[in-house]
Amino acid sequence: MSFEATLDWARAEDAADPLAAFRAEFAFPQGADGRRVVYLCGNSLGLQPLRAAAEVERVLSEWRRLGVSGHHGGGAHWLSYHDRLRPALASLAGARPDEVVAMNSLTVNLHLLLASFYRPSAARPAVLMERGAFPSDRYAVVSQLRWHGLDEREALVELEPRPGESCLRTDDVVGAIERAAPRLALVLLPGVQFLTGQAFDLAACAAAARAAGAPLGLDLAHAIGNVPLALHDWGVDFAVWCSYKYLNAGPGATGGAFVHARHAEATLPRLAGWWGTDAATRFEFSPHFRPAAGAAGWQVSTGPVLGSAPLKASLAQFEAAGLAPLLLKSRRLTGYLEYLIDRHLAGRFELITPRAPHARGAQLSLRARQGPAAGRSAWNALLAHGVVCDWRPPDIIRLAPAPLYNSFVDCWSCVEALRQA
Repeated sequence: MSFEATLDWARAEDAADPLAAFRAEFAFPQGADGRRVVYLCGNSLGLQPLRAAAEVERVLSEWRRLGVSGHHGGGAHWLSYHDRLRPALASLAGARPDEVVAMNSLTVNLHLLLASFYRPSAARPAVLMERGAFPSDRYAVVSQLRWHGLDEREALVELEPRPGESCLRTDDVVGAIERAAPRLALVLLPGVQFLTGQAFDLAACAAAARAAGAPLGLDLAHAIGNVPLALHDWGVDFAVWCSYKYLNAGPGATGGAFVHARHAEATLPRLAGWWGTDAATRFEFSPHFRPAAGAAGWQVSTGPVLGSAPLKASLAQFEAAGLAPLLLKSRRLTGYLEYLIDRHLAGRFELITPRAPHARGAQLSLRARQGPAAGRSAWNALLAHGVVCDWRPPDIIRLAPAPLYNSFVDCWSCVEALRQA
């Protein structure tokens, strides 16, 4: 990829961008000066699609007009609302439609699937995960270990990068799975590491877990809608995600889950609820649980239609834009941001995100070489210059150029603000 460091070049790239029109479909916050901010925080909370309000209002209008009849008539059909999200989610996950479901939130879904896939025995009690995992994942895993009467000091295998490195090497992950194989009950990994932005080689990890005889689960919070996924073909056992980062579905929006088709007919134990029963017999109110086929069988409670409405609006944008063009633009945007940082800020910041485009998504994580205080000062200066990004203690600035609504000028403006800082 060839770039130039001038504002004119960035403007020309934006003018030629076939996805540029989508930028106008989002609501941008305004800074204290009344001007639109440069928003590079989609890895934490994506911007609001303008059509989300219309979809929410449509559901509210159906509720006003139909009352309880909105569940199954009057053009509303809330009972099947979550089914309308499946095709787009399946496309983003690289899955079959029956392998995905929109439900709950990420950690709730993680617990539901751990209840099915983490089946420790005396010989195989261990869970392997990264030491730098997002805290909620670790809390969930440790609580599951304790639920089974296990001590995390003995049953938790945690991976960390080599000394002096920020990211895990694929060979080290695979090697750790192989070494732990005789006592391994589960492998849990992220699709994209939340702090560094590293995208894991999930095909290699899935093959290693399969050879070890352990199911592989994934936290895709920072991966879905951000990097290419092929969960079915890779043979991943299960995955969970939230929808408020790159999927732009709003704070606390309905999350999602994937369960591979090979488990569709399996009699896996699960924490069951009425909504997970087969839709054709759900209203027979049988005392005996008969799970719906596929991932839908892990549903517990009635789907939150209002919480899913913004997700429906957002997924329509992904379908309209096309995943391949979005990924191409994402790589160019992130590459341009990297190019500008190298050109103008070399020696001041360390890039801890992998430089290979296939090993990252739409995120660059920076560490100020002068220390945490300098990094925090630089982050504060970015905010003062109208650049919204996030700070992760003790010393990381995360910048996330999302292809649906960010531009090349955004990247140029961000680095220009860092230069001034």
